Amino acid sequence: MKIGVFAVAFSGMPFEKALDYVKSVGVEAVEIGTGNYPGQAHCDTDKLLESETARKEFLKAIESRGLVISALSCHGNPLHPDKAFAKANHDIHRKTVELAQKLGVERIVNFSGCPGGSPSDKTPNWVTCPWPTDFTDTLNWQWNEVVIPYWKEEAKFAKEHGVKVCFEMHPGFVVYNPETMLKLRNACGDSLGCNFDPSHLFWQGIDPCAAIRNLGDCIYHVHGKDCRIYDWNSKVNGVLDTKNYTDEIKRSWIFRTIGYGHDADVWKDMLSTLRMVGYDWVISIEHEDSLMSQNEGFEKAVAFLKNAVIKEQPGEAFWA
Repeated sequence: MKIGVFAVAFSGMPFEKALDYVKSVGVEAVEIGTGNYPGQAHCDTDKLLESETARKEFLKAIESRGLVISALSCHGNPLHPDKAFAKANHDIHRKTVELAQKLGVERIVNFSGCPGGSPSDKTPNWVTCPWPTDFTDTLNWQWNEVVIPYWKEEAKFAKEHGVKVCFEMHPGFVVYNPETMLKLRNACGDSLGCNFDPSHLFWQGIDPCAAIRNLGDCIYHVHGKDCRIYDWNSKVNGVLDTKNYTDEIKRSWIFRTIGYGHDADVWKDMLSTLRMVGYDWVISIEHEDSLMSQNEGFEKAVAFLKNAVIKEQPGEAFWA
């Protein structure tokens, strides 16, 4: 496995300076944002699509430093009931698939999106319970009339371009746990898979190792991000917490740098289980720790992973 970083964390730095910095800390891969929620500070998607020279210069900047691109990321909501918003997110998604093919990148990361509750809605509607039956009706409409038809077409488009779409299982979108991930994949094909981010699973009460075993070879990309659950708040108010992420002392949970939510044993078990199901690509550090600066959180995560990541496949064992 390789240690990587979601480079949008350093969007305030010039591209090559950011590459020099992350390389100096010890990463081997970068995940590049191409637009939508992450933005595209280091990646002019339109320019790179249009110009082979620009693509060669872009790749040279990365590869000359001994780095690889783990994925292009365009986290967005192409199913948004606001048609203009949805189209803008859809267009970036398509351009990201096309750019990935031109750059020789096999994976893009996105959200599954979330529609409204009906054709007349103006905002997304994330359903979390089956009753009253309005919610079940909404859920069936979303999946059957919007989600599956849209992603069937996008799975076909991705396959035609030799690209895998990796969904981050994120509450607020229709794919938020292994069950919904596999439901969409089974309906639309194996061009769709998972960007496994344990931080969103921890606070839902999901055991990441159990989730990895359930997802298996559906896992195409992995984010390195932790989560700390505060029992003294969650045992009173539960984990569906709408308070601002910066109101840390009152929240039931917050995102943390790797090792500040769960200890080394938890992470080593997770990385070992990933190896068991055949994952041997990148652990891409995503910094969203509101208690640490980007640089400190990133550097602590790299140091932690250097001791935990399994770098080599075993040779022939003595019992073979």
